[in-house]
Amino acid sequence: MEASWQIVRQGGHVLLYEMRPKKFTPAHKTGYFAELVCSNSLRSKEITSAVGLLKEEMRLLGSLVIEAALATCVPAGKALSVDRERFAKYITEKIKKHPKIEIRHEEVIDIPKKGIVVLATGPLTSDALSKALRTITGKEHFHFYDAIAPIIYAHTINMNVAFLASRYDKGKDYINCPLNEEEYNHFYQALIMAEQVPLHAFETLHFFEGCLPIEVMAERGKDTLRFGPMKPVGLVDPRTGRQPYAVVQLRQENKEGTLYNMVGFQTKLKWSEQKRVFRRIPGLEQAEFARYGSIHRNTFIDAPRLLDKYLRLKSAPHIFIGGQLSGVEGYVESAATGILVGINAYRLSKNKPLVCPPSTTALGALVSHLNNTVAKDFQPMNINWGLFPSTTLVSNKKQRYKFYVSRALAALEKWIKLLN
Repeated sequence: MEASWQIVRQGGHVLLYEMRPKKFTPAHKTGYFAELVCSNSLRSKEITSAVGLLKEEMRLLGSLVIEAALATCVPAGKALSVDRERFAKYITEKIKKHPKIEIRHEEVIDIPKKGIVVLATGPLTSDALSKALRTITGKEHFHFYDAIAPIIYAHTINMNVAFLASRYDKGKDYINCPLNEEEYNHFYQALIMAEQVPLHAFETLHFFEGCLPIEVMAERGKDTLRFGPMKPVGLVDPRTGRQPYAVVQLRQENKEGTLYNMVGFQTKLKWSEQKRVFRRIPGLEQAEFARYGSIHRNTFIDAPRLLDKYLRLKSAPHIFIGGQLSGVEGYVESAATGILVGINAYRLSKNKPLVCPPSTTALGALVSHLNNTVAKDFQPMNINWGLFPSTTLVSNKKQRYKFYVSRALAALEKWIKLLN
């Protein structure tokens, strides 16, 4: 969507192929463009966070995703969370109404050998297209497994036990289900003993560290969850006046507040086991699930070996790779690469020099990660401060991040002027 939007913003024309709703992936349920499946959160809104800075850069570059997110956001504290359905509808309507975008609902099974091509097939690239891409690159894809968290109907949450609060008394954007030590121990034992969905014979486990299934985290130690998604810090149970031993947070999923997502509870447990185990959490004893958690495969290429700094295939420079297929992780990062791909695809069509943002910007830092040939075992990465060029000018951590932000926005401003 971002690549298409950037091309038409510059005056180009797009022939957009989307196989849904004729053919679905294992994770998608609708025919909307930009359907969110893992979470409705685009993460921190604070510009002093790396992802907050990336979103601000995207906004300055005319991002359709950020425009849609701001138009369909729901309360989520410091996070930019959206109403999932309204978000997808917003983008779909924008794309469908644009006179310079022609849409064909067909599965692409081969990659054109001529013209300018953008592949932004997301984490679930079809088998046929994956095969065609392997033929062009001469490389096998890497893959990992990503898990989806359950969604619960708000009216089935017991608010006599659960309470509204954000950490450190900064609002009331989350529903919190507190557990004492005995309750946590019972839940933990049930979780590690629960039956999981079996993998196919050809599948191997390789999870992204930033989105581990809750049961995989639990296997790493009894207290792993209490220092991860179930950490109680900054929260006080109003029934006891004390910090709980552990807590499960639920984040609002839609604007009406009728659906809540179990934060950090992505899972590959069988659906019957999810219902049994998660109902052991205080406040969720009668919980009804609008969606159970599930597991799906994410596909990505070995970017450092296959892509140039303009996100083109080195072996076929008329083909751009955008989104999660390029080797970034996360909705925001995937959309951001789409912006760069769209800018360069149009420039290539007009025989203009291709461009890459400075590495001091968040977008440039992402590209640097994709071009990091030092990493022999390439893995997808969320945007983080560790990808930015370091500085010795500021030693204080908070001040250093502020420096990164001001440096990035100044560099981006200059870069945008060069595009015109």
